Amino acid sequence: MMASEVDDDYAISGNGVTQLESRRMLILYGSETGNSQDLAGDLERLAERLHFKTVVCEMNDVELNALLQYPLIIFVLSTTGQGEVPRNAIKFWKSLLRRRLPPTCLQPVSFTTFGLGDSSYSKYNWAARKLHKRLEQLGATEFYPRGEADERHDDGIDGTFLPWSLSLRSHLLKEYPLPEGVSPIPPDVQLPPKFTLELAINMDSSDEPMPDRDRYEVGTCDGAASVPTTPKSLNEGQQHTRQDDQVLDRTAAAFSHVDISEPELLEQALRAERMSINSNAYSARLSEQTAKGIPGGIDILDRPNVLRDHPSKYSLEDSSNVKEALPPSDRLPIPRSWPAMLRMNRRVTPADHWQDVRHLVFEVPMQPSATKRNEFDVFSYVPGDAVTIYPKNFPVDVQALIDLMGWQEVADLPFEHRASRQDALYSQPRNCYPLPGSTLRQLLLHNYDITAIPKRMFFQDIAFYTTDPMHQERLREFANPGLSDEFYDYTSRPRRSILEVLQDFPSVKIPYQHVPAIFPVMRGREYSVASGGILLRGQENQDVTRVELLVALVKYKTVLRKTRQGLCSRYLASLTPGTIIQITHREYDTIQANFCRRPLLAIAPGTGVAPIRAHVWDRYDDRESGEVTLFFGGRNREADFYFKDEWDRLGVKVFTAFSRDQPEKIYVQDRIREQALLVCEYIKKGAVICICGSSGKMPEAVRTALYDAMVIGKLAPNREAAKKSLHATNPIWEEVW
Repeated sequence: MMASEVDDDYAISGNGVTQLESRRMLILYGSETGNSQDLAGDLERLAERLHFKTVVCEMNDVELNALLQYPLIIFVLSTTGQGEVPRNAIKFWKSLLRRRLPPTCLQPVSFTTFGLGDSSYSKYNWAARKLHKRLEQLGATEFYPRGEADERHDDGIDGTFLPWSLSLRSHLLKEYPLPEGVSPIPPDVQLPPKFTLELAINMDSSDEPMPDRDRYEVGTCDGAASVPTTPKSLNEGQQHTRQDDQVLDRTAAAFSHVDISEPELLEQALRAERMSINSNAYSARLSEQTAKGIPGGIDILDRPNVLRDHPSKYSLEDSSNVKEALPPSDRLPIPRSWPAMLRMNRRVTPADHWQDVRHLVFEVPMQPSATKRNEFDVFSYVPGDAVTIYPKNFPVDVQALIDLMGWQEVADLPFEHRASRQDALYSQPRNCYPLPGSTLRQLLLHNYDITAIPKRMFFQDIAFYTTDPMHQERLREFANPGLSDEFYDYTSRPRRSILEVLQDFPSVKIPYQHVPAIFPVMRGREYSVASGGILLRGQENQDVTRVELLVALVKYKTVLRKTRQGLCSRYLASLTPGTIIQITHREYDTIQANFCRRPLLAIAPGTGVAPIRAHVWDRYDDRESGEVTLFFGGRNREADFYFKDEWDRLGVKVFTAFSRDQPEKIYVQDRIREQALLVCEYIKKGAVICICGSSGKMPEAVRTALYDAMVIGKLAPNREAAKKSLHATNPIWEEVW
């Protein structure tokens, strides 16, 4: 049962209606990787089940005065970089900092905040704390105690968010009670989806409706998917009274299919051939009787086949080769993106090494300026910035999902997104950028993540699409916050993907219309640039910008002895030189330009050396730049000493710590303590300190080693004093992930 079908159960009159109409809530999120957006969606569902009319949007999409229109507001905000606000919240944050704002301008606002952070950063949950403080400075009132999630928690973000959100629900019911006769919408009632997929209108309005396409209509779901068996036209009022109006010779039509890259040109050629006075061809490339019996001839027989069928259906190649097919090279219309050609994709670790690390080089050409006529824009960045790469699903996985769900007959028809509410702020899910006229298959290849580890809400949602009581019960157990251990053991521990979950529960049949409601939007992955200075300019073409990356591909075996590979890692490994992809630039707060003349003390285990390399190359041409010392860590000198041939040329003093090259394990923090006097000399000179690499225990261990070095070198009597002194005198820049 869907909530829209049970509205009558909650229908009331008089003041009760007024009370429900006044139950409005605004949920704003600032998110870099999508985690805050996911939690905002969870809070939206929680509020909707309590009959709040909710609006969820990015912080940048609202003006400050809009806050006054909502009785309750929840902010969900991640901290990124060096305590920074996410990109989709910067505009809103700056609007809060305007000096002319009176201190009582937000006095009517009742709000709470939930922050997402990583305690391995020194500025943990900095963005949410700054926001909370600023809102109170402007007169807003906290209606519920704020929450903070730590990605380092044993249960991840859920470890804090679940108890916080459950307490929030109790608070809302107590302080904002429902009218008499109205109860919360129970969990076994499905909420309507925010977005659906609808079959797109015909490409040519003069075409007759296509039978394969017209068989499907959007239905509702009351525990299982239902597909109508009676054809229905997409054009209202247009019904076929005779089944033989369009009798297609299916066998002959199969022979008319051609695997081509430009079907529209073929269609034009076929039309010209058919209309030529010198042509002896039949009106369609089929039997003469079939062509005569079908109005439109070639328009009906060839156009649907050439333009809408997927070539793999009719390919003469061995079907087993489809499993090895790579993602298509289509470039998505991503805002503010740049085309980048891959020039090099080289593995820098030995083939028998446990980790595949790639050195990738892209070239980004100048593009016509969108704001200045007859001028060109240059892709530019500085050390410390990142580029975002947008991965794609592999055809074999998409086909597996299509077969599992029974979507074969609609997989290659064009679809478009529809918002369920007419007053919706967005017409399609945020950060979803489909190709024009995307088919269902293309949406699954390019836009929706089918191999991610599912969130808890995923299990609650798909439980509505099975009629198997055992499957439904088991899925709801995984969705139960009280059974976190079972959820973790089934999902995170073995890294089980969405596709594998659906394969484990084959009775689940999701209507294709509900794809946007079930599958998360595929998100880009950020990588710190590893190039700076003279490396930015192309060697052969000065009109391009070079972007170099050092990427450790994610590939491992789980406790189930299954090989897992990260979505973007798999995609990057498949790219060959000459491939063009779309990338975007992410600007971060980095070392100030005037700090380049200070000494640089860098600590970088593994691929954390990428942004350090960018900084060092950026200093290379400056004769007055400060000296550089690098503490580099890895497992083996011969396997993962990245860029070892460059450091001498660049004048970098390197102290290495390879943990597996001797019986006892040695790490960068051990080398820092060994070189305590040198470290103290750098600190006394006001050196910039850079800590780059994997998050977790490493950053804190390195900071502790620096404090210990200061104690050893007599710069401080103890760790606490060393900590205060170091943060007061030396710029510290962290880039951990």
